[in-house]
Amino acid sequence: PGGQPVKVTDSATYFVSTRNLKVWFPIQKGVLKRTVDHVKAVDGVSLEIRKGHSLGVVGESGSGKSTLGLALLRLIKSEGEIQFGDVYLDALNQKQITPIRKAMQIVFQDPFGSLSPRMTVEQIVSEGLEIHKLEKEENREEQIVQVLKEVDLDPELRHRYPHEFSGGQRQRIAIARALVLKPSFLVLDEPTSSLDRSVQSQVLELLRNLQKKHNLTYLFISHDLKIIQALCHDIIVMKDGIALEAGPTAKIMNNPQNPYTKALLKAAF
Repeated sequence: PGGQPVKVTDSATYFVSTRNLKVWFPIQKGVLKRTVDHVKAVDGVSLEIRKGHSLGVVGESGSGKSTLGLALLRLIKSEGEIQFGDVYLDALNQKQITPIRKAMQIVFQDPFGSLSPRMTVEQIVSEGLEIHKLEKEENREEQIVQVLKEVDLDPELRHRYPHEFSGGQRQRIAIARALVLKPSFLVLDEPTSSLDRSVQSQVLELLRNLQKKHNLTYLFISHDLKIIQALCHDIIVMKDGIALEAGPTAKIMNNPQNPYTKALLKAAF
């Protein structure tokens, strides 16, 4: 996929950050289920993302990159500091974090798996509005029509079901579902990996346009450095739960320091 990340300034303030973030899953054995060790899915990762910027998290399967995204949104338990704007998410309980959830959304890898086959597009996109009680019922349809236009889908198709759409269209539905809540931060977990190259390019172009229009901040998870290069201003390279290398995209691409990063680059290009 071609294209360049959205033009940004380095004067933008830091908007999302973590300090020494850890997600360890216990390995339990015996009748008493004693913890004998841990799977260190995320092991002391620190990161910073500026407002309106994209951070790419790259690594092979099992590197911990998806777990990092879930932990950032407090969708799984973690240790360490998570800051979102002026709020420390790690200090909040579930009740306190609920009102903030609409500002932080996730788009998953498999749109067919993450969209209910029994719900129409309209029902899928409006679900978040109902949960967060954001719009009066009479205004919801207008919101849904608007957001479907934003992701380049014909609003007339909103009464259809996911199986009636192509993979690229389904991913647009998933993006619309997140976007309708007017979030400021999106975690994009391999959103283009199940699509062919031409459709990938279209979805990346859409994400760039949405970022520019709404000043969105992205955490973009991928195993593909070509895609990261087309969207992200900065990169973190992960392996076995650890951040091996981090920095501006151009710097990492042109002068990788870690052998693992060099291997990923060789595989991508």
